[in-house]
Amino acid sequence: MNIIWGVILTIISSFGYFGQAITASWPGTATKLGLTEPEADVDPTFYADVRGEAFWDTAILWTLPVAGVLLVLNSPVWVYFGLVGGGMYLYFAGRGIVVRRLMQRRGIRIGTPETLKVAYIFLILWGLAAVITIVMAIAAMHLP
Repeated sequence: MNIIWGVILTIISSFGYFGQAITASWPGTATKLGLTEPEADVDPTFYADVRGEAFWDTAILWTLPVAGVLLVLNSPVWVYFGLVGGGMYLYFAGRGIVVRRLMQRRGIRIGTPETLKVAYIFLILWGLAAVITIVMAIAAMHLP
């Protein structure tokens, strides 16, 4: 079970990490790949928020893919990366959903309905992966 979840976790979380790294480093490529909306199609505030978030996420989101790799390798250290990375991805997913919902309600241009649907699906997927990983990590700690 740990190996299977480790592989799934590595793949799912790597999409998040590398997507943010591409968005931070090569915004034009991110737009061509459908990772972000074209700058002209969204509100400037939303575009700046997405870019700033991408820079910060590139610095911190590497922890969950590492947890997945360590889980596959059966390293006991995966637990710590799983807790930290899981917390970061849970925050990342929650913030992404809440900010987009609030901006939508205020009429701020944040993307087409199709791309927002995809964003929400991935944010929910990352949030669920984070919760599952945190629960597994706590269970693996064999607390009294």
